Amino acid sequence: MNTLPAYDEITFEYGGNAVFLRPSLRAAIHLERLNNGFPALLRKIDEFDTLTVRAAITYGTDGAAADALLTYAATQPLSGFKQAAQAPLFNLVAALMPQSPEGQAKTESPGTPMPWSEVYCELFKLATGWLGWTPATAWNATPQEITDAFSAHIAKLKAIHGSAENDQDDTGQTADQRQANIEAGLDPEFDRAGLRALKGMGTI
Repeated sequence: MNTLPAYDEITFEYGGNAVFLRPSLRAAIHLERLNNGFPALLRKIDEFDTLTVRAAITYGTDGAAADALLTYAATQPLSGFKQAAQAPLFNLVAALMPQSPEGQAKTESPGTPMPWSEVYCELFKLATGWLGWTPATAWNATPQEITDAFSAHIAKLKAIHGSAENDQDDTGQTADQRQANIEAGLDPEFDRAGLRALKGMGTI
């Protein structure tokens, strides 16, 4: 279970200055591509690369608050700023990666994993296309908020219209077909017509 603040803003205080880092979709797209992926981004934060740190703070909060904190930090020893900044920035990056909704089992996909840049583009499409959010709302939402909202939207549609899984429960057998199968010692749901069709395709 994800215990990191994937919804809430992450408080970062230093020298009387406070910023609230929000793991928004906009921040996710910018930070993921800043160093060509999250592994390099995390490494840069660990090394405390000042350009990366400045970008993470700037994309994570509004400009005025970021400018005030960074201006103050420029007058202080780097070691103290590093000690204060690293944990909030690590939490920010972790919160940019959505988890499976609560109670939903994780499934292993046999295909090629989708790059995070494509994941975020898809989340924007889901938020604006399926959920009907404005672009501004979608950019400001966190990836986790979009993921959970879309999951709830699909659950609502299934509750209203039914699901494909329920439709598949009906094998299409008539009462006469079921009775004929029972008399022949077969499974009542056995589809003899379907089997003959498959055999025909095999001969072709």
